[in-house]
Amino acid sequence: MDQEQVIAYIKENNIPKVKFAFADVDGVLRGKVISTKKFLDGLKTGYGFCDVVFGWDSNDVCYDNVDLTGWHTGYPDKLCYIDLSTFRTVPWQDNIPFFLADYSGPHGNTVPADPRSLLKKTIGECKSMGYHAEFAQEFEWFNFKETPQSLYDKGFANMEALTPGMFGYSVLRTSQNSDFYYDLFNLLTQFNIPIEGLHTETGPGVYEAAIEHCETLAAADKAVLFKTAVKEIASKHGITATFMAKWNQNLPGCSGHVHQSLWSEDETENLFYDGTDENKMSELHKQYLAGQLYCMPHLLPMYAPTINSYKRLVEGAWAPTTITWGIDNRTTALRVINTSIGYTRLETRIPGSDTNPYLAIAAALASGLYGIKNKLELNIAPTVGNGYQDKSNGSLHANLFDAATAMQNSSIAKELFGAGFVQHFTQTRLWEHRQYAKSVSDWELKRYFEII
Repeated sequence: MDQEQVIAYIKENNIPKVKFAFADVDGVLRGKVISTKKFLDGLKTGYGFCDVVFGWDSNDVCYDNVDLTGWHTGYPDKLCYIDLSTFRTVPWQDNIPFFLADYSGPHGNTVPADPRSLLKKTIGECKSMGYHAEFAQEFEWFNFKETPQSLYDKGFANMEALTPGMFGYSVLRTSQNSDFYYDLFNLLTQFNIPIEGLHTETGPGVYEAAIEHCETLAAADKAVLFKTAVKEIASKHGITATFMAKWNQNLPGCSGHVHQSLWSEDETENLFYDGTDENKMSELHKQYLAGQLYCMPHLLPMYAPTINSYKRLVEGAWAPTTITWGIDNRTTALRVINTSIGYTRLETRIPGSDTNPYLAIAAALASGLYGIKNKLELNIAPTVGNGYQDKSNGSLHANLFDAATAMQNSSIAKELFGAGFVQHFTQTRLWEHRQYAKSVSDWELKRYFEII
């Protein structure tokens, strides 16, 4: 719908309120319900939001190390703008109209830390180079027979999984929770997040969903909305869904793999495919992949943004630890899929389900374009076999502190995303590390409480 059609829809259906939201640095949706009058009045002038939403962490604790906002600025309002192209209705909330917003207004991006605006800038660069990019993200997550209150009452211990046992690709387990299972598929599709596939993964109560691929910004929007939508639908069934990368040391982690390809401007030709090449990869595809390999150590926090992310990035956990690529190899950081012309693509396997989709997709696209612009040669051979053992091109940083410090000092990161974003984002990641460093874990209590 264009603006006139949206306004007509609102008026003709006597809709009293609409809902809108935007994603913060952590990918958490921040938003509100507003009256139709306020919605219509703000379409051109924007909507004021206290800029603390970019000045606090995922637990609403204010950062003490960022310049963009803080007590020193007085936490003023910044104007966000609704993107009418994101219009959809929420089927599990009486079909209330819903929109996504960002901080890209008539005067440009007013908040350098805004993830959606950052991705839009990268997409603009892609288009200026003559390419149409297609993306999709897939997610794994665990489901529990818990409520927010029961989780707090239990201290997030002894949680009851939706189903017991290791039942990957199980028809039985989904049938035993068919109301929830089919609500996910049907309601997400009605919410304009079409699902290609939905199934159990190996682990108690764990599901995986693949979202249909589409234009880059729409793909990121759908990925961001997917996580919150799943949580809301789950809540309707008395279930809590978690997108932590690794909630239990004895169970597999949860991925958020990013699939991507570049197409001609008219979207008719997959520019990643070359039938004459041994691996069906075009020169453009090779340069794009080389760019991701080269930029990977510089941008790792955009793929792995939390302390917990790195608990998943360990050997033998179906997540990469080395800077590697391979043909249909699930042990490498980058996996080339070349089964047909239409489906030839690159899968970036570093992101977990805790990722901020706008940032993960921006990192993948920007680093790929960097490889094309600089005509980087793919001089690293594809890994055959165990990617965990192939350390010839180095390994990924093993923790958030090292990854954030490397990004903070990286000229590549600043070239791709600007010094303002890099400074703010890495400071928030270093804050996250400091909060973790001063905490006392259950592991420490169990190990030292009595014996030391």
